[in-house]
Amino acid sequence: MPDNPFSQTPGEGIRPYRFNFAVNPKEGYIQVPFDPVHGAVPYDPERGYGFARHTLALPPRRVHTSAIVREADGFTITEPATEEDDSVKKDHYNRFGMAFRVKAPPGAYRIQVTLTPASAEATIAVSGMNTAQLSSISFWDAAKLVPNRTQMRREGRMWCYDYVNGREVVDIELEPDAPGETVGLAEIVLTPLPPLSRPAPGLPTIFTLGDSTVKSYIFAEAPMSGWGQVLPGLFDLNRVKVINYAMGGRSFKSAYSEGRLNDILMTGCSGDYVLIQFGHNDESEDEARRFGRGATEAMYRTYLEEVYLPAIRARGLIPVLVTPMSRVDGGAGPGRIYTDSFRTRRFPQIMRELAGKHGITLVDLNRASIDYYNEIGVEATTAGFMSIEAGETPGKTNDGSYAGGHPARKNDGTHFKECLSKQFARMIVSGFVQLAAEGDPAAAELAGYLRPDVHEAFQLNDWSATYPEIARDIVSGPGAYYRNQIEKLLQLGVLLCDAEGWFHPEQPVSGSEFAQALSNIMGTASEALKAYGEPAALTRETMGAMLLDAYQMRFTEKPGYMTDYNGEALGPDDPGYDPYLAPEARGIMYYPLVSFAQLTDTAQIAPVLMPKIRRAYELGLLRAERGIRRGELAVSTELAPRMAVTRGAASKALYYMWVLVHPADMENHLT
Repeated sequence: MPDNPFSQTPGEGIRPYRFNFAVNPKEGYIQVPFDPVHGAVPYDPERGYGFARHTLALPPRRVHTSAIVREADGFTITEPATEEDDSVKKDHYNRFGMAFRVKAPPGAYRIQVTLTPASAEATIAVSGMNTAQLSSISFWDAAKLVPNRTQMRREGRMWCYDYVNGREVVDIELEPDAPGETVGLAEIVLTPLPPLSRPAPGLPTIFTLGDSTVKSYIFAEAPMSGWGQVLPGLFDLNRVKVINYAMGGRSFKSAYSEGRLNDILMTGCSGDYVLIQFGHNDESEDEARRFGRGATEAMYRTYLEEVYLPAIRARGLIPVLVTPMSRVDGGAGPGRIYTDSFRTRRFPQIMRELAGKHGITLVDLNRASIDYYNEIGVEATTAGFMSIEAGETPGKTNDGSYAGGHPARKNDGTHFKECLSKQFARMIVSGFVQLAAEGDPAAAELAGYLRPDVHEAFQLNDWSATYPEIARDIVSGPGAYYRNQIEKLLQLGVLLCDAEGWFHPEQPVSGSEFAQALSNIMGTASEALKAYGEPAALTRETMGAMLLDAYQMRFTEKPGYMTDYNGEALGPDDPGYDPYLAPEARGIMYYPLVSFAQLTDTAQIAPVLMPKIRRAYELGLLRAERGIRRGELAVSTELAPRMAVTRGAASKALYYMWVLVHPADMENHLT
């Protein structure tokens, strides 16, 4: 084999690149030289290989070349000291070691690295990737429906990883796991892998890749939603597959370093599409950390232009860029005019520029989102984002249970509910149709996979046939307060609009309508609930009794929402529970922060209903709501048992029960 592995005859097919670091030559391998005076050879583009002083990571990681020693079995290095991470995340450290660089054009390679027999434990990394994640992530999504099929493998002294390169070179990094230990490199083999052709009669695939605003959420996280989980509903799934690889907390950097992009490119076929939206976590000011999420504008540009786009195209897949929607101020007051939140690091503008430069299809969700916020107004926009009050959902976030309100004590202006994720999905597919009409071939193919009613909705500017659950009076203004819950119940068919498409969220709900809807939600017999009578207006105490009866008919033990999301807080059924403990001392928990004993108006409860109302309250099925507010763990001591229940408030209670009956690890958009 020639010294330069790239001096190959055109058209003959690219042979494996084999490098031998041991003293004794090996047939078919390039013998990597070692100069007794100058040591390991530095990388030389003309030669096509050599050792680098800084890796391809962003920012570059410093490694050592002068400390490399040649021994009989290979090249070794001993690091007397390392830079260890003192942060909670442990995402920044440098154990130095060596980085062997190979000239390898964009494409896929099976990379095999063999350590010397005497090598201590070492970490092998490829071009700045995070080895710990490459070998440990089994699924890419919360519901565990999208497996990682491209994990790093180890057999004895050999490490193997199938990697798609977007640059003109590849780094193979070798780090000792502890200071003072000697690690050694014996062999490296890079075997080019051809793009995958779609087997007949397989369907083309649209992959979606992004952050928490694209992610598919589970019921444990309800009502949070991402546009990637509702986008498939707009396509004809008999003609195309849609697979969502998005996950919260991801950025261009982290989705690359953990192998998320790589798995798409190794499993996707030529002609498949990759829809990419990043920007929110790229704003993190941790860009200097080895495995941080953030990026400067220059780093953002480099990841997109030099890592993602060439790698995707080298595998025959087609990139489509989606600018990130603007965040909003969750505490915005009336009359707020929304503008682009990307003011410091203008990532959407960089994406637009690079799309134009490289001829990439781009959907400008950033601008469309701002237009939509201003169209529906502040009340509806805030309601569509993750503004949560007590009793809206039994789900949780990293800070604790949502059941008593948002545990972070804020109206989240980044994450949103399904009623808004559907609108973002609508904007994206509308972008496909519009771009197709302007002659964009990729957009035309994507638009061709859409359901016929989606095309018709775009042409008529009327989406009522596609989204019949969007009632006319819940899109803006006060009627949008419980829009998310109302849309889900209309979608499920357990509540209905009138003949003109109005829901009337402020009108009282009847006991019979609520009983039937609750029975449908819980899968229980409605006759038992209808025994409460059919008053013209359902009262809160009657609703509480119905909720308890339905709960007891459905559950023989408490669901995990009630028991698993409380941290160290004690619930009403726990020994040592203090019913008179101050709310601020209870901690963030599923159960009401005010005990039943602390309520001030329980004397108004009908005596015959008292036991049921107390139990419903202690189980968190009925909450004291007078005076509570979104964005706070606001506490009320008034149960208001005789107050009539509006159709909007009924939707809130029914949605809560709908979440409660579903497995926590199931995707939460399913009906």
